[in-house]
Amino acid sequence: MTDLPQYPLTLSVAGRRVLVVGGGPVAARRARTLVDAGAAVHVVAPQADPSLADLAAEGTITWSGRRYRSGDLDGAWLVHTATGDPDVDGQVLADADAARVWCVHAGDAAQATAWVPAVATVDDVVVAVNAGGDPRRASGLRDAIGALLKSGSLPLRRRRRPAAGTSTAARAVGSVALVGGGPGDPGLLTLRGRRLLAEADVVVVDRLAPHAVLAELDPDVLVVDVGKTPGHHAVPQDEINALLVQHALAGRRVVRLKGGDPYVFGRGSEEAEVCRRAGVPVEVVPGVTSAVAVPAVAGIPVTHRGVASGFTVVTAHDDIGAVPAVRDHTVVLLMGVAGLAGACRAMRAAGRPDDTPVGIVEDAFGPGERATVGTLGTIADLAERVGVRSPAVTVVGDVVRLSPAWRDAHAGRRDVSGSPAAPSA
Repeated sequence: MTDLPQYPLTLSVAGRRVLVVGGGPVAARRARTLVDAGAAVHVVAPQADPSLADLAAEGTITWSGRRYRSGDLDGAWLVHTATGDPDVDGQVLADADAARVWCVHAGDAAQATAWVPAVATVDDVVVAVNAGGDPRRASGLRDAIGALLKSGSLPLRRRRRPAAGTSTAARAVGSVALVGGGPGDPGLLTLRGRRLLAEADVVVVDRLAPHAVLAELDPDVLVVDVGKTPGHHAVPQDEINALLVQHALAGRRVVRLKGGDPYVFGRGSEEAEVCRRAGVPVEVVPGVTSAVAVPAVAGIPVTHRGVASGFTVVTAHDDIGAVPAVRDHTVVLLMGVAGLAGACRAMRAAGRPDDTPVGIVEDAFGPGERATVGTLGTIADLAERVGVRSPAVTVVGDVVRLSPAWRDAHAGRRDVSGSPAAPSA
């Protein structure tokens, strides 16, 4: 034939006899793929690639160490010929045609009656690409489509419940993914997180999660907003836990989208434990924690050679006075706007000097991004005067001196009360 008319099919070869003629690297790759698909593979070749010999030795395939004979096709559902000998490959093709067996001809696609596409598998989605007999073109397209699927840029969401008896149906109980959304910028959400969102049937979202990504969801995805504001928990944690389990047990893929990282003051471990006790598969996807990313956007490193060799992350509810009161140890305070004055008093009482630098970064990566700098002795009054609001992260330590806001304030170019944060990279 002169062209390659296509009628794409996905074949079930599990338990069926497939013949591979040839013992080189191409034949070895085809045999391994067929084995992975569950086929009963028989190889005919005088000599075999070491990987084929290993498969034969372990009983995964059968191997006849001789040249091809016409009777070798008996009982076969499919044959791959890859000998590199035109006469042998041609004989296999002719015998296959006479026996009405589909034949893949590795050396001459135009003569074959079946073709092996370039394949990408993402979860239970299989993408097969044929490109007019151009394998490099096909593999390039396959890789590009596979990357888009893995990144969540293409719709992976299941639209139909799996058929009974399939391996996918065994997972029909649903699942929960605890996804760290990072500090608010959708660009800082991990690829794994985006992919799970693309597959989700239900998204349970926090106030500080990157809400912009919700616009990418299908219209029929259920979005449940359980956002908490300081002092007000509209949906108690027990109800959030129950929501996750309820939807997963109904066979839905649930994403619990959080700000920062699920395991950094995010109650992720509590939610994971509840899901596991209910028999729900749960996955934890780490996120960029606000404790590091928010200071960074304002140009404040939490550690710096010669300035700070360690840091502690606490909340306003913790015993801040127990944190080491040494100059080379940074304190990062989360959820601390309302209790800022008390936190400053506790750190001063624990031995930190009044002139210890303090920086507060509000609404990082958002339209109201702002950095306010002062000291332990002044920052509480300053924050009240300029109207610092949550969400904000407070950094205590000499590393604050490295920030543009501190340098500008002490160079006299700007007031310390509300200097814009450093521009995001």
